[in-house]
Amino acid sequence: MHHMLITILSNIEATIDIIMFSSTTNIHTHSQIIYSFTVLVCCCFYFCSAKDSITTGESINDGFNYLESPQKKFQMGFFPHEITSEVRRYVGIWYTMDPKTVVWVANRDKPVLDSTGVFTVKEDGNAVVVNKNGIGYFSTMTPTEGAPLRVLKLQDTGNAVLMDVASGNTLWESFKTPTDTFLPGMKMDGDIKLTSWKTVDDPGSGNYEFQTEPGTNRYSILNGSTTYLWKSGNMSRDSFDENQIYSKAFNLLSNSTTQNRTKIFTRKNGTKIVLNGTQSETYMVIEPYSRFVMSYLGNIQFFSWPKSKSKWVLDWQEPKDKCSVYRVCGPFGMCTQNNGSLCSCMAGFERISPVDTTAGCKRTSEICQRSTTKDTFLNVTNISMDDTTLPLYPAKNESVCMKKCLDDCHCQAYSFRSQNEGGIRDEGRDAKQGCWFWNSEPNNLKESGSHTISFRISESSKEPSFTTPSAIPKPDNKSSSRGRVFAFAIAGSALILSSLCGISYCLYKRLGNRRKIDQQSLEIQSSNMQRRMNELLHLDHSKEDDREGIDVPYFELESIIAATDDFAEKNRLGQGGFGPVYKGILPGGQEIAVKRLSSLSGQGLQEFKNEVILIAKLQHRNLVRLLGYCVSGDEKMLLYEFLQNRSLDLFIFGLSLNLYA
Repeated sequence: MHHMLITILSNIEATIDIIMFSSTTNIHTHSQIIYSFTVLVCCCFYFCSAKDSITTGESINDGFNYLESPQKKFQMGFFPHEITSEVRRYVGIWYTMDPKTVVWVANRDKPVLDSTGVFTVKEDGNAVVVNKNGIGYFSTMTPTEGAPLRVLKLQDTGNAVLMDVASGNTLWESFKTPTDTFLPGMKMDGDIKLTSWKTVDDPGSGNYEFQTEPGTNRYSILNGSTTYLWKSGNMSRDSFDENQIYSKAFNLLSNSTTQNRTKIFTRKNGTKIVLNGTQSETYMVIEPYSRFVMSYLGNIQFFSWPKSKSKWVLDWQEPKDKCSVYRVCGPFGMCTQNNGSLCSCMAGFERISPVDTTAGCKRTSEICQRSTTKDTFLNVTNISMDDTTLPLYPAKNESVCMKKCLDDCHCQAYSFRSQNEGGIRDEGRDAKQGCWFWNSEPNNLKESGSHTISFRISESSKEPSFTTPSAIPKPDNKSSSRGRVFAFAIAGSALILSSLCGISYCLYKRLGNRRKIDQQSLEIQSSNMQRRMNELLHLDHSKEDDREGIDVPYFELESIIAATDDFAEKNRLGQGGFGPVYKGILPGGQEIAVKRLSSLSGQGLQEFKNEVILIAKLQHRNLVRLLGYCVSGDEKMLLYEFLQNRSLDLFIFGLSLNLYA
């Protein structure tokens, strides 16, 4: 398009020069010149004023013209592969306000290798991409028998539609064949899926696919079409899984404007407000421009374009961290972001492989061996786990769940939810009370969560306990009995002492080897932490956008303002030497605590640095986790995981054992 304008303007300039030079020529020559000038101006007007459709026989030529939707929201035409020196041309759809953000590509895996490409509606009624030699690169592949006049139109939704002019029937649309982007108005149903680009600048089909799980309202990311990278939770009020998809993204994917439960209101500025039919009647503001993208890095991302920012803002993405990757620690493996080791095993479990942590953990003793031992439960608090669409079993109390699990040898674990456990309501009704059961090996255990899960283990796996006084034999009054008791006591003591010595020696050897490994790990971790701290300590001397190399996640100031409701007083948790502390909720539902350095005083910067240093050196599972930071102008903030007011021992000693006969 750019080259076309330069050519036309050059011709106009040349024509004007001819007119100036030919002031003494005859009238006939003047008429020819004026005619040529008029033709050039008309051509310029034709090419510069883009239209929104082409009919049979019309075309879009590479570098000359393009389509533009009626309200100028989207454009459609040829665009180049930006990085490589090799000529690669694609037909795509992009935002008028942001031409570099391409939302659909026709010939993504078959680029035109020169600049002679044409996008046209052929006589057979199909929209195609061909070059000067007639080689095809894309076709809508609609039936061609008796094809009448057809038109391809670019709509303001970003959808390219091929229609029969006579009947008005839609024969093909780009919304049914998406590439990596999902737009408002589309619906994620059937076999529709999003496939990532190869790289940030190569629109070819990449390795990652986003799809709907068949027969469910769950979504997943596949790596190579076979391996799961991430799975969403079950979007149900009775779902156990906390890994539920972002509500705005879910409404976008399900095209919720067609559902009776959701009311849509549109403001004069185009902003939509969605009113869900929930008890709290929460309003969700949907920006006029939003998109859902399968990133080439393997993340599914939700972007919006607030008018106040005039740029794309990342509102949500998954997997958001290493623990969000599907089955990263295997069955019974606990994923913890804070520890040096990502995966660990719970009490009563051990690693299946000392090298491969994704293999998971196994019980140290078999369960359901009723003839030899009894089973017990290991209660683990403040965790989350994949529910694999578990149904909620009604139960009056937790003892019903315990008994039902113990009676079934397939039962691996259970979790009980009381009716007043807060937060889960639907249409004004209380959430059901009951329990979930896992009859297969649980996966995706994460240390950060809000559930208590009881894992079934053998009694022999529990820690040894002291003998009760009633179990100690009473002494015999007869001297012979005393002698026998004394002899047995000496023999038993000697046996126990020798056993303890042997065990102590073995433990000493094992601990010595373990200390060497731990010391090496600690040195590596300390080196990484020191590097992190050196980068963070110079935040106030660097540019705000210069964040490369910093491992701590960076949060936009706008996202923190939204999470804390513009630092509302109701969300204020307290005040310290650093400044005020606010509670916030991220778009995915995660609760955070925001420590805000006061911008009205010069104090607090050194405390900011000291706290970050201290956190880096004292990473531990029983310390509150640093989630990220924000530096914007005078604002300096740290984001921590939010912990409810409760006693410290509950967090440190959250594991307990219950034995049932």
